[in-house]
Amino acid sequence: MDPQSEAPGADDDASGVAAVMEMACTMAFQRYDATLVFMAVAGEEQGLLGSAHWAELAKSKGWNIAGMISNDIIGSPTGRDGQRHDGEVRLFANGLPALIASKSPELEQIARSGGENDTPTHELGRYLKDTAERYVPGMTVRLIPRPDRFLRGSDHLSFLERGFAAVRFVEPAEDYRHQHKNVTVVNGVQEGDLPQFVDFDYVAKVARVNAAGLASLALAPAAPREVGIEVVQLENDTTLRWRANDEPDLVGYRIVWREVGAPTWQYSRDVGNVTRVTLKGISKDDYIFGVVALDRDGNASPAAFPRPWRP
Repeated sequence: MDPQSEAPGADDDASGVAAVMEMACTMAFQRYDATLVFMAVAGEEQGLLGSAHWAELAKSKGWNIAGMISNDIIGSPTGRDGQRHDGEVRLFANGLPALIASKSPELEQIARSGGENDTPTHELGRYLKDTAERYVPGMTVRLIPRPDRFLRGSDHLSFLERGFAAVRFVEPAEDYRHQHKNVTVVNGVQEGDLPQFVDFDYVAKVARVNAAGLASLALAPAAPREVGIEVVQLENDTTLRWRANDEPDLVGYRIVWREVGAPTWQYSRDVGNVTRVTLKGISKDDYIFGVVALDRDGNASPAAFPRPWRP
């Protein structure tokens, strides 16, 4: 908070800004079905000022934002102990606390249907992990179901708090000597957030992880809407229904499911261009479900979590 001292901020957060700028330059020449917005905002340390302004503007204008991704501290795979984690990046994704704080009407449905791990932010996190590990060889996304690190936050929280799905990428093992420190030498050890502590090859890897997810999202159909599990009678089958997407190149839907407690989707079944399907012998008591939209090029949306549906 001292405006006079030297504060280079190479890792926190020139690394994230550099990745965003490079993605903007590279992806601007491609065509997508959705709009991609690349931004760097001011005043994060002073209270998320820039991101709060943008998120409030988006909310007031009713913009349809499929998801927001923050890249904050993605500059080094090396921890304080010297161990390197070149093939990892952390992804924090959990929208439940924001829903609780806002007393969202979704809460009752989540509580009744066991969807506390399936907010739109959770689904965005699963989607980004899947696309990254499919398209970026050697990279693992450690999906952490928290809004951010313990009692800490970044610009994505401005979007979460206003009802948008939002996640944060951050390096695997932070070295706090190179964040929020005066540039000085302590006991012979250089401290300060200096460029010499940034691994530029690693930043490029994280940028590729982002680009894979962004391109996939922007090419894919929207997640299905009004998805429900029919609650008509006691049975061991599961019947799902949803509202038809309106994309002209839509070809059908995929049902995904996982055991209760599993972090990511374990099973899937393509069901064609229908809006209702029954999974015989697969009980809603034992599994969590999602519905995914597919287009003719094979692009898939994030999963949509079904709420209880009664006629």
